[in-house]
Amino acid sequence: MLGFPRAEVEGTKYDAGSHRQEECPTMPVVDSHCHASLTWYEPIELLLFQMERNGVDHAVLIQMNGQFDNSYQAECVARYPGKFTSVVIVDQDRPDAADQLAREADAGAGGVRLRPDSPAALFQAAERLRLSVSCGGSAALFASDQFARAIQSAPTVPIVIEHLGGLNRPDPGQEELRQKVFGLARYPNTYIKIHGLGEFSQRAMPVKEPFPFVEPIPSLLEQAYEAFGPSRMMWGSDYPPVSGREGYRNALNGARDRLKGKAGLDEIFGGTALRVFPLR
Repeated sequence: MLGFPRAEVEGTKYDAGSHRQEECPTMPVVDSHCHASLTWYEPIELLLFQMERNGVDHAVLIQMNGQFDNSYQAECVARYPGKFTSVVIVDQDRPDAADQLAREADAGAGGVRLRPDSPAALFQAAERLRLSVSCGGSAALFASDQFARAIQSAPTVPIVIEHLGGLNRPDPGQEELRQKVFGLARYPNTYIKIHGLGEFSQRAMPVKEPFPFVEPIPSLLEQAYEAFGPSRMMWGSDYPPVSGREGYRNALNGARDRLKGKAGLDEIFGGTALRVFPLR
């Protein structure tokens, strides 16, 4: 069974128009991809503001590339118990990278961020340590034979493909890459993250209300849904970089609106992330 068990969590329903939350038994809303740091980006308090304002209950803190000191994320998890989990990065160029990862797991990490071309040994270490993997990189790396071999080398670890597998910059010449990336759904331990429409859609000029994007919108969310299904999809804001695109609220509501009417939205916007990444 993929994913790691956790306790049931009560959820809320959010009224975006009035910023009002109502108690209801639906699945909590989880932001599966956001960053917080005192070195780059923003401190945790600004993420909390966006979450509270938009009815997001929990978040997965994803370490930024190049940062091997995961202590601030661990501090945030400890300061707000049950609110966050930390996905760490270790320096994979060091010979003791697997040992570093074991120490992070002992310190409470909920997952590790790897690249598609990371050594298979690190995917296997994550499997031994029961750490889910969040994986970021280009479409070409995700489509590579090396990444497919890494997936197969650790068949019980959940491997989450970030940013639509690098397809968030659509190009008509990338059809072969799209087929290969979405074809990774054939491996039952793979998952995919969807983000705001602003990652792959242009802003309408002049800006339109209430939908500020140039149409037609590329069908990447629908293609991901058809390939992976809702139980292997999760939404993530990509905060704070999303603030330079459509903003947190639009990233959440735009993705919801795009998938409106499809089954399993509670999974995409909460349930899948809760199964894959343990709350601390």
